[in-house]
Amino acid sequence: MRLYFLFRSSHPGPTLLVTWIAYLLSLRLWWEGPSYVIAFTIFTGQLCIGLTNDLIDRQRDLDQGRKNKPLASGKVSVREVKITTYISLTLCVAFSLFGPLGLRGGFVHLLFVGCGIAYNFYFKSMWLSLLPYAVGFAALPSSIILSKSSTVPLWVIATGALSGIAAHFINVLKDMEQDRKAGINGLPQIFGKRLSIFTAIILVLLVVAILINFGSTNF
Repeated sequence: MRLYFLFRSSHPGPTLLVTWIAYLLSLRLWWEGPSYVIAFTIFTGQLCIGLTNDLIDRQRDLDQGRKNKPLASGKVSVREVKITTYISLTLCVAFSLFGPLGLRGGFVHLLFVGCGIAYNFYFKSMWLSLLPYAVGFAALPSSIILSKSSTVPLWVIATGALSGIAAHFINVLKDMEQDRKAGINGLPQIFGKRLSIFTAIILVLLVVAILINFGSTNF
């Protein structure tokens, strides 16, 4: 049961979604064995990002009475979450640099993880809050492609960056009012709910247009 609540602290929805997308992309370049390892590598990085987010937000979640957060509700302790974060980070670094991603792909994946952690610690309350999402989500597919190729197509980088920014606007919607009360004013909070939704829709349409035109291209 403890493991369940620790996993809940990692923001399991985005964690599993990003892992699944990485696995599907890996299958375009690798057979199932390495693809599973790459998916696990991405999963450990997402655990680090999700867990650090809950650690940083713990006091804010306590002040707002968010009982759905395991750390704020006392279902897991700060020590347990920190230990799990350190274990996840160790596995992430090891599998990134010594797994199928290789050194180049591994370092780019660690850039992705670093962007997520930087967002949690620093960018979340800035108008530049979209920057870690843009860089990180461009780095995610790039890291997998670099495991098999020497170059990453520009359309992949653009698709990743636009998808990341769209994900940022969508992800903030559900907690926008609570974030504003807590003094978190990233770009979506500055835009407001309606403009954020409109921006996300435009970005998604751009991603779809790029994929329609280039998605069948070999890496």
